[in-house]
Amino acid sequence: MTEPSSPNTNNSKVRIITKVLTSAIKLWLRSQLNQVSHLEVQITASDRQLLSGCIPGLSISASHGVYQGLHVTQIELQAEKIQLNVAAILKGQPLQLSAIVPVVGKLIITEHDLNNSLSSPLLLTAINDLLFPLLAEYRLNSQDISWREITLDNQVLILNGIPASEMEGAFFNIYLGLELLNGQELQLTQVQVKTDQGVLWDRNAPYIINLGTDVDIAKISLIPGQLSCYGRINLNP
Repeated sequence: MTEPSSPNTNNSKVRIITKVLTSAIKLWLRSQLNQVSHLEVQITASDRQLLSGCIPGLSISASHGVYQGLHVTQIELQAEKIQLNVAAILKGQPLQLSAIVPVVGKLIITEHDLNNSLSSPLLLTAINDLLFPLLAEYRLNSQDISWREITLDNQVLILNGIPASEMEGAFFNIYLGLELLNGQELQLTQVQVKTDQGVLWDRNAPYIINLGTDVDIAKISLIPGQLSCYGRINLNP
């Protein structure tokens, strides 16, 4: 007759499973990042939940991470009801999500880290996508501008660049007033474009930026030297 497992034995098994899953999640996160100085993962789950592939609670904290050239100062995330391929992970296979995971948290990027990201394809694509419809009216292309500095002020983002022609003394300063319209939309409340020739464009008519249905932003804040964002994003399998 097989003796029943003692509570201590069961707890030991759970600690081992939790440790393996925590290591697998950390490994997956590090594989997505170019670098990170601090990464902490905490799992909240019972033995039955873990063995069934469900993690009811997961928190992630990271600082000074770099993702595809984009420097992130600090990020804190919390997720619930995560479905993972736990059995496969315990056999050494890569982590895979089994269902969409809503993740709630905050993101902080300092002006210094944002400027260190100016060569990031992610940031340059976002800048070009944002400015293309604004500058096209004046037959200007943001891709013809070399962006050299970003300044963060009170709810205002300032882009400073020079034309690709590199004419001495030529510059572009673009001032963008930023407000959150709703969870999926940002609003540029004021747009001003200055060049070495003077003010090219100054308008108060709002311009709407749609972030998509996988995003639900609760708060976005621009203060001198720092951008903060609080909200939810869906991680898809």
